[in-house]
Amino acid sequence: MKKPELLVTPQSVEHVKALLEAGADAFVIGEQKFGLRLAGDFTVAQVEEATALIHAAGKKVYVAVNAIFHNDRLDALDVYLQEMQRIGVDALVFGDPAVVVAVRELGVTIPLHWSPETIATNWFQVNYWGERGSKRSVLARELSLDEVVEIKENTEYEIEAQVHGMTCMFQSKRSLLGNYFLYRDEAMEIENRKENKNMFLHDKERKNKYPIYEDLNGTHIFSPNDMCVIDELTELFEAGIDSFKIDSVLQTFDYAVTVTNLYRQAIDAYYEQGEDAYEEIKDGLLEQIEAIQPELRPLDTGFIFKETVY
Repeated sequence: MKKPELLVTPQSVEHVKALLEAGADAFVIGEQKFGLRLAGDFTVAQVEEATALIHAAGKKVYVAVNAIFHNDRLDALDVYLQEMQRIGVDALVFGDPAVVVAVRELGVTIPLHWSPETIATNWFQVNYWGERGSKRSVLARELSLDEVVEIKENTEYEIEAQVHGMTCMFQSKRSLLGNYFLYRDEAMEIENRKENKNMFLHDKERKNKYPIYEDLNGTHIFSPNDMCVIDELTELFEAGIDSFKIDSVLQTFDYAVTVTNLYRQAIDAYYEQGEDAYEEIKDGLLEQIEAIQPELRPLDTGFIFKETVY
């Protein structure tokens, strides 16, 4: 049985080096102009530098071009895709069909990974995009474990699922949301934490804080908890999920490195020593994550074991 890829989202070239040492197999990087919710903003030169490091270690680099493209960005997209072809990255992560068209017209041969955020919810979609050149589909974070497994059972294409980190609940092309909640009887407050360069929406009734991430693509609001399934990986292993993603957006440098190493231990224990070995260490791995988890970001298992209510 093939090991799942351990996919991470580095913040910088230096972070790439540390995550390689921690055991990462693949990296999602890119530039805010073309990719959504990136942990770090990589220029073309930095993508080239990171790619050289990653390939020297025998690992893979995927570049995010999953922004929502308007007409005024298409020419720049063409140039960017040609640069990625020159550099020789291993895949392009896309959501907009404009990327598929551009790749074909430009003769770009980089494999595609379909990542449409919340709408990758069934195997018909996975197979549809697979038949149109997408080697992999990145599933919606709102799916249950049963749904993830069912999709994998009904497709021949690669499946990527998130196992750790924040999950996005809302995106707006607008850069400010202060007036958005004024319709509420109790408007949420926006706290601008300049030192940490992020913001939170405060929901006093539920005692939750929702992180806000802003980039050139607008405003993104995340869930109040961090997803963590390091002690619940067995069924994902058995299903043959191809890639486990750790999203380190808004996390610290060291936190991402530590979590990556702990998931590396979990994967290696299962595939090199067997299920019993994983079962013996999984609770201890979870405890180590709980020990470094920010107080404002309690852990949960996302939607893996609960139904999404729309």
